[in-house]
Amino acid sequence: MIPLYKLDKLPRTQKLRKIAKIFTMAENRLFLAVGKGIEIFSSAELVFFESAVRLLSQDSHFSPEKQKVFAEAAGVFSASDDVTLFRRALNSIKHILLTETGKEQADWDFTGSDGKLNPEKRQVFEGMHVYMEDIRSPFNVGAMFRTAESFGVEKIILSPFCADPRHRRAERTAMGCIDVVPWERRELFASETAEQEALPIFALETGGTPLDEFPFPKRGLLIAGSEELGVSPRALAAADASLGRVSIPCYGTKASLNVSVAFGIALQYWRSKMHA
Repeated sequence: MIPLYKLDKLPRTQKLRKIAKIFTMAENRLFLAVGKGIEIFSSAELVFFESAVRLLSQDSHFSPEKQKVFAEAAGVFSASDDVTLFRRALNSIKHILLTETGKEQADWDFTGSDGKLNPEKRQVFEGMHVYMEDIRSPFNVGAMFRTAESFGVEKIILSPFCADPRHRRAERTAMGCIDVVPWERRELFASETAEQEALPIFALETGGTPLDEFPFPKRGLLIAGSEELGVSPRALAAADASLGRVSIPCYGTKASLNVSVAFGIALQYWRSKMHA
């Protein structure tokens, strides 16, 4: 670890990036060392954390609000052994410094996970399937995988024109969920399958039955379509011939939601109605 006096002599941007990197690595270590507390850090490291934020507090470029965060973090580093408080302090300082240097992280970049999930720990609801039709954004595809994993979706089908789940942006957003939720890419109506014959179909689309009135099935296939174009006419026809369309009431001027957000709301309702 760089001595504090050398750190203080670095140009400002280089100094902030260096501290941000050190705090990022420290947060990762703390997250991965489950149950070990802050004992994973040496006394010299603890002194460095406190001294570094006190050094930052002397930087007049930071606002009073950020100065307050530095002061609170210094107190945590010097006197607390609470892992939650310690990690929050590391995380807060890291994000302040990344923002200051133009390297602000997005939510899907947060540290602390190696991206490897254990599929055996999943609670899966048999027959809970979803079809992502022409979702163009890798961010949305990744977010929808993460949501599907959280609500116990058994299987995901991607249309041929969906963004690639293996795109780096999709994988970053999915946080490992692409590897634990079974999925395949194919045209939904390319051929008759046992799945299509066995599962009722419904579409997440405007102009349908409100969420709280929709007859969610215990087993079924939910279709979520393109944010630009909506669910395709062919998929809508299949849904209308089966369970129909489910809609989320909106009350704002825009009256629309990001597809991954709408998808999460629909899955939560579906899951809650399974055993109602």
